Amino acid sequence: MKRKVDKILLAAVIILSLFGLMMIYSSSSIWAEYKFNDSFHYVKYQGAFLIVSLIILYVVSKIDYNIYYKYSNKILLVCFILLILVLIPGIGSVRNGSRSWFGIGPLGIQPSEAAKLGLIIFTSKYLSCSNRFIKSYKEGIFPILFITLTFFGLIMLQPDLGTGMILVVSIISLLFIAGININFFIIAGVLGLIGVVVLIIIAPYRLARITSFLDPWSDPLGSGFQIIQSLYAIGPEGLFGTGYLNSIQKHFYLPEPQTDFIFSIIAEEFGVVGAFIVVGLFTTILYRAIKISNRHEDPFAKYLSFGMIFQMIFQCLMNLSVVIGLIPVTGVTLPFLSYGGSSLLVSMASIGIILNISRK
Repeated sequence: MKRKVDKILLAAVIILSLFGLMMIYSSSSIWAEYKFNDSFHYVKYQGAFLIVSLIILYVVSKIDYNIYYKYSNKILLVCFILLILVLIPGIGSVRNGSRSWFGIGPLGIQPSEAAKLGLIIFTSKYLSCSNRFIKSYKEGIFPILFITLTFFGLIMLQPDLGTGMILVVSIISLLFIAGININFFIIAGVLGLIGVVVLIIIAPYRLARITSFLDPWSDPLGSGFQIIQSLYAIGPEGLFGTGYLNSIQKHFYLPEPQTDFIFSIIAEEFGVVGAFIVVGLFTTILYRAIKISNRHEDPFAKYLSFGMIFQMIFQCLMNLSVVIGLIPVTGVTLPFLSYGGSSLLVSMASIGIILNISRK
């Protein structure tokens, strides 16, 4: 039986995206004027990506989601190849210290964003095909964990810890709702903690991020600078904020606020009311997607819609936690709002798939 697409979910996504375009202009205009002599530099590129992403959303929402089941292995293989290619000098581009991009003129595409989507599709098929994952660690859980950790390792070679964490936690969440014994998650948690310690030993700058998160004032002009400036933006602006375009922190206090810290500018200009509206829209997206997942009888559709929305919302929670100083800086963008074409395209494609699932 076919239904109409979930209009509430679609409306929440479009509102967030248009508001994001508006806030990218506000947060980036000063920086763009200084750097490119064009205050509309970032918003023009994001506007172009938004048009393309809305077309992708429409097209993907019309494509039967079962096609991803059929081609999941090939999708995963393409993502794997792209993650390898981006690490090769001359093919991958280095930006902000990470070789995470394919440079296309002034634009950049992150294959790790597509990899998150590809791995969710593959895992959803894997879990829907068999119940071996419940009965056997060796035959069921370890194969999917091996693939996940391989992708995580390739992303860490860029390096991009934030994206790697989102990828791993998303797969763990799918295994959880599939009904795996709780002992597995205890073991995984211990091993994850050990892994974090190893990653800190390998790259000491990560320890600096953690210590600055615990006490940003210990290095206010260095590792603690971003968190302090973000808190300055959020803290004193009251119920309605300073008003649109009136942010102070975007005047070279908060580095490139149109990306990871755009929520700081939203809170500064629109206050508590604006912040709660944004959180409310993300909550609406989560609620509608989970409702779609729960009412579907096809196991693949259930896992696919849940995995995609959990991945998106977990990324949202990570970004907001960084902005308000709950966790160290991870470099994770806020879906639909932050400047970044790759994130927007993949997020819209994910919503398009969920909308297609909602039609059946």
